Amino acid sequence: MPSPPRRRRRRRPPSPARAVPRPRGRRGHAHLRPPVSAWSHSRRSAISGRLTLVVTVGKPPSPLSTSPRPRSGRYQVHTDHRRSHRPWARLGGVTLVENLVAHVREAFGWSEDVVVSAGPRGALGQIWRLEVGPARYALKEIFAEPPSEPLIAAELAFARRAAEAGVRLPASHPDRAGRHLLETPEGTWLRLYDWIDSRPVEPAARSTPQELGTLLARLHRCAPAAVAEPAGGPPHPWYDRVPAADAWAQVSESDTVWAARLADRLATLPELCAAVAPADLSELIVCHRDLHPENVLADAAGELVVVDWGDFGPAAPGRELAKVLFDWFCDGPADLGAMRAMYEAYVRAGGPGRIAEPADFSMLVASRVNFLLLQTRVAVDPTAEQRHREWAEREIDEALRILPSPRQLAEVLELARAAESSSPGRGAL
Repeated sequence: MPSPPRRRRRRRPPSPARAVPRPRGRRGHAHLRPPVSAWSHSRRSAISGRLTLVVTVGKPPSPLSTSPRPRSGRYQVHTDHRRSHRPWARLGGVTLVENLVAHVREAFGWSEDVVVSAGPRGALGQIWRLEVGPARYALKEIFAEPPSEPLIAAELAFARRAAEAGVRLPASHPDRAGRHLLETPEGTWLRLYDWIDSRPVEPAARSTPQELGTLLARLHRCAPAAVAEPAGGPPHPWYDRVPAADAWAQVSESDTVWAARLADRLATLPELCAAVAPADLSELIVCHRDLHPENVLADAAGELVVVDWGDFGPAAPGRELAKVLFDWFCDGPADLGAMRAMYEAYVRAGGPGRIAEPADFSMLVASRVNFLLLQTRVAVDPTAEQRHREWAEREIDEALRILPSPRQLAEVLELARAAESSSPGRGAL
């Protein structure tokens, strides 16, 4: 955002099937750990000022050597936590990162040096940037339950359709055994994708509503019908069901800094949730379901890139359209002008979805309310890992702020109806 304060890049509510970043019970697989000793040292980068932790499998260089790095088998782990005197501790520890990289290096058969930089972290996992010789990859470490093989196969098929429709996205890479999902020695899971040099897309930029509306229309136009989740089973209730009133009892009575704010929002929740209703199965298509600002980036040429397809599945296109409008243009107060511009661009590009009734906000309201309850439970769970509880605390603060109001839903519904009545009709891409 050129002039006003820049919006915080936020992680939007994920699918419940893999939404809980909880402690994992499996910590075995010791035979997968590299049977070597580790040596590490840190140095300050003169260019970026960040701490660089060089993790090496094998022996350290000779004390007489003038080279700061060993000659072979080296890994560099970069972090940007400048305020901490032990920044790598916030990334899970030197040993964990070293084991992760060694495991991936073996699985993909890499003989080159591997340089690792910590990327963004969300509710479900951590992104690592890998430099493997001249190649660049994005390694996604999944904290919660991993996607099933049928889900991955469906994701790859949908990604191919999207790419053929002109949507830019990073390709998923299998390991030497043909697997698109790997388990780590620590019990987390890994996916490997192309790394695309990109930058955030500013919601306030003049071109963003038009480009985003066109992108969403392309995704919806190429999507097949879907009445079941990709891995089987009916559409998940995360997107069109809200928690019962008594589900909030434990967290609302907790002694936390956000308890009072939560109580205020709970008072108006029944009115907000009155809009939520089950979707008509005949209207469902395969949707991304997580197109918030962290998952739509711009490449070096300014072209939009869609990342993180892990939440895709059946949804009504009009409901996803409503959710994307709020994810991008309602960081507290709603930018109704940008919302209308995106809506009109979507219609002109042939997008099939429409916002015509309060129930079209079901996906928005249900996913945000479910996400808020989930994070409050993580925050007060004494068995959850400290990093997950800290992350949940930050998300609760934002989730309470951006939870839409009934008035905002009414304003956007009126806006969509006005845009529809004045639209000249659908165009072609």
